[in-house]
Amino acid sequence: MSLKYIDLFAGAGGLSEGFIRAGFEPIAHVEMNGDACDTLKTRTAFHYLNEKNQIEEYYNYLKGKITRNELWAKIPDNLINAVINTEISAETLPTIFEKIDSVLGKDKVDLVIGGPPCQAYSVAGRARDPKGMTEDPRNHLYKYYVEFLKRYKPKMFVFENVPGILSANNGGYLELIFEAVKEAGYELDKKVLNAKHFDVLQDRKRVIIIGWKKNLKLKYPHFEENEPQYEILKDLFSDLPKIKNGQGEWGAVDYAKETNNYLEKSGIRNGVCFTSQHIARPNNPNDLEIYKIAVNKWVQDNKRLNYAELPERLIKHNNTKSFTNRFQVVNHKGISHTVVAHICADGHYYIHPDIKQNRSITVREAARIQSFPDDYFFEKSRTTAFKQIGNAVPVLMAEGIANKIKEMIK
Repeated sequence: MSLKYIDLFAGAGGLSEGFIRAGFEPIAHVEMNGDACDTLKTRTAFHYLNEKNQIEEYYNYLKGKITRNELWAKIPDNLINAVINTEISAETLPTIFEKIDSVLGKDKVDLVIGGPPCQAYSVAGRARDPKGMTEDPRNHLYKYYVEFLKRYKPKMFVFENVPGILSANNGGYLELIFEAVKEAGYELDKKVLNAKHFDVLQDRKRVIIIGWKKNLKLKYPHFEENEPQYEILKDLFSDLPKIKNGQGEWGAVDYAKETNNYLEKSGIRNGVCFTSQHIARPNNPNDLEIYKIAVNKWVQDNKRLNYAELPERLIKHNNTKSFTNRFQVVNHKGISHTVVAHICADGHYYIHPDIKQNRSITVREAARIQSFPDDYFFEKSRTTAFKQIGNAVPVLMAEGIANKIKEMIK
């Protein structure tokens, strides 16, 4: 019997994908963003068709041979309906519970996973808001998370968020979360975990709260802190076709090279001879000139570009006092800095380190930095795909956490 879970605030499914890899079975995904829900449905199709030895149907979709509706039509309705596209609120909870109950049947929920939107807790979000996000209703979404614990009484739960949650309201929100969860009958603990310790080629810190029913007498699992042994350019990007800004394919694209140790070990490449969404956004000549300066500075001198020090003709922003690192090159000889949702607005913070390509990273490269497998398809558009990727939990990190949870529950 596989362990069953509900994924709340599911996003594009990075956390969920890790748990599926570890052998868990999703009962339902709840997510308010329609594009992310479409991505979840398409990924549901992948897992279903893979299990039924009909994976060619999924590849036909990536190759443009069938439409998305034709793909989804191959999936049982109960699986498609298990992706619940709605905001979680006091008004919607009864309907969400009803939908989950109809999918669940007589089965029990072993686990609840997910993390409320992090903007309300993030340091950057608080800095931008005149009221420091204190009046943002998202601060209180944890209350609905707790309602799922009360209703389904899972053995354990995993709650993910940004490190800013530790300092939000001087730690007050975290205190409220702990109190509410304990009242619901759970013990819990928190740690700041870094994705790079899970073989993700990215420096990405996240607060991971893990809880368990009081009668289970468990404790927070131990995670090894292994430093990454691989590099972005040599190991992560090496087999992707070299393209310039504005170039690339939304659909299927053949690899330019054979696979390598990291791509195999991570599961990013899994035996298929093509990927998709290796597409770069177009840039204006001004930005491309800045990119070249930034790459030269980084690759040759190991120094980051300070926006205020650019030639005057290239400076287009009035603000040269803050955000002077707004143009940043991905570290070619190490791991990437944190991928965030702002990548959907522009790619200046994620410049490709190969000066010959002179562009920001593609959708597929961003997905790889987040350790998504190459057959993972993000729905709708380049912008929405970037946003989903930036908001996601890295798949390898999720899988590492899931494996520990599995050991504890069994």
